[in-house]
Amino acid sequence: MHRKASFKIFVTRREMLSVGDVPNHTLMITEMEGEPIDYTPGVAGAFVSRRSVGFHDRTKGDGPMTGYATTIYENGAVYSKFRGDKMGAMTKGKWEVYKGIGKLSTLKGAGTFTVTPTDRPGEFRLDMEGDYTI
Repeated sequence: MHRKASFKIFVTRREMLSVGDVPNHTLMITEMEGEPIDYTPGVAGAFVSRRSVGFHDRTKGDGPMTGYATTIYENGAVYSKFRGDKMGAMTKGKWEVYKGIGKLSTLKGAGTFTVTPTDRPGEFRLDMEGDYTI
């Protein structure tokens, strides 16, 4: 089955360290939470919460990122990992489910995502799509 969803996500914690090898090379770990913008409930019921933890390796603001996301629903939860690249204002990447709980215990799925900034500092729009089976 193919699904699409959009979320408003916002930074709840961020720690950034300078690497020092070249100008503006930083490593950053972030925690973000989110809520749906465009989402249709599925087999696990209503959305409860979304949290992600990401690691970013940036030079002059651009570079790769990787992390994990947990999305909790009324009757289950899904755990996924993601990997992407930030170039300019947009981050594009891929995600993959690695664990499900409750009504999502047999979930398998993967897809793509884009993250773009909104007009509010620390807030972004996450658009996801992909294919899954339960």
